[in-house]
Amino acid sequence: MQTVSSQPSNKRIAELAVLPVFFDLRGKRVVVIGGGEPAAWKIELLAAAGAQVDVYAEEVCEELSALAPTSIILHPRPWTPDDLEGAALAIADIEDDAEAHAFVAAAKAVAVPYNVIDRPEFCQFQFGAIVNRSPVVVGISTAGAAPILGQAVRRRIETLLPQTLSQWAQLAAKLRETVMDRLAAGPQRRAFWERLADRAFESRAPGASDENIDLPAGPAPGRVTLVGAGPGDAELLTIKAVRALQSADVILFDDLVSSEVLELARREAKRMLVGKRAQRESCAQDEINAMMLSLARQGKHVVRLKSGDPMIFGRAGEEIEMLERHGIAVSVVPGISAGLALASRLGVSLTHRDHAQSVRFVTGHSRKGVLPDTLNWAALADTATTSVYYMSRRTLPGIVAELSARGMSLETPAIIAGSLGRPDEQIWRGTIGEAVSAVEAFPLSAPTIFAVGDALKIREAMPLAATGS
Repeated sequence: MQTVSSQPSNKRIAELAVLPVFFDLRGKRVVVIGGGEPAAWKIELLAAAGAQVDVYAEEVCEELSALAPTSIILHPRPWTPDDLEGAALAIADIEDDAEAHAFVAAAKAVAVPYNVIDRPEFCQFQFGAIVNRSPVVVGISTAGAAPILGQAVRRRIETLLPQTLSQWAQLAAKLRETVMDRLAAGPQRRAFWERLADRAFESRAPGASDENIDLPAGPAPGRVTLVGAGPGDAELLTIKAVRALQSADVILFDDLVSSEVLELARREAKRMLVGKRAQRESCAQDEINAMMLSLARQGKHVVRLKSGDPMIFGRAGEEIEMLERHGIAVSVVPGISAGLALASRLGVSLTHRDHAQSVRFVTGHSRKGVLPDTLNWAALADTATTSVYYMSRRTLPGIVAELSARGMSLETPAIIAGSLGRPDEQIWRGTIGEAVSAVEAFPLSAPTIFAVGDALKIREAMPLAATGS
């Protein structure tokens, strides 16, 4: 007999704590012993999977009594080993060790897979957390080590899968035979299924047009999605942003986008850095436009991933105009802009009703890299308006000079924030008069914002340590 090494030098799959399998229980008999709340949930799950559930319990809880499926039969008596004969599965809610051992022995005697609820040492199989978009069903297991962690994973997956996915999977099952008959194996058939899969993540129910299988064999029309990556924390992404990343063919991303955000992208997606940052060589906007257009014309779903919000100083207007002029479909997914991220980071309301009645987001430099000559400095000098100056590392002294010349006191509260939400984050608080020298501690290459206004004074007394700075 030839022996196969248990430790191959190049494994195709890492070791598994358990093997994920899915039982087809439709019309099959399953035995459940016990009528308490733990058993009630398992019984409801089994009935939903189409099983004929025989429950052996002298007393049952209120939740079990309320279950209506006719596929659940209650036997108000203790279980016996003979009850397990012919069952597809056997589940028990048993606390006594001796009874648990007897249950396991009885199940083994008739070759029935067994599970004692919440007692891994008496389980041949385990129940995991599930995400139900039936016929799409996602099972999650921690091999009994951390059920709460499994539930946390389930909640994360729930946010990624639209509720309408169930209807799309049903449509796929309905069309499968026709597709196999009418579309040739290979590129043509694959193109149809890939388009159906893409549509399934558009968070809409399928319509009559989605049943059309006479689609051209060539690539689907390309499209571009402008996505806001926020300040860097991946948990601040919208659900829609994550879905866009998961369906992208190509991602064109700024160098301010964090690696944690990129980790949420589809593994097969090509990632291309097109970052634009002061004092660094980077792609010109015309080059980025040409790249998006070329890739979209190849039928790709292009995600243009921008830090913050795409519609705030992200040159989104230029990109949208160019794409629409060439007939490319484009959509926008908003993100958290740096000014709002700063406010939440420090617990400061930019429009605190006792101090500010409006807020402005202001560009800190023009195309030439200096202060724009079109800014209304008289309006910006109003301390009842909180102003946040973006890209202001080099122009901050000029901003302070202009505000002071229009009558703003040098004692007006101010905040400087660089690399907000990233490991090298810097935050300084003081007055606009002090800010001119304070900004010298911020690297020229750091994305920097400068916030000014009376609303900032309400946090003035809080020590920096209290905010994690």
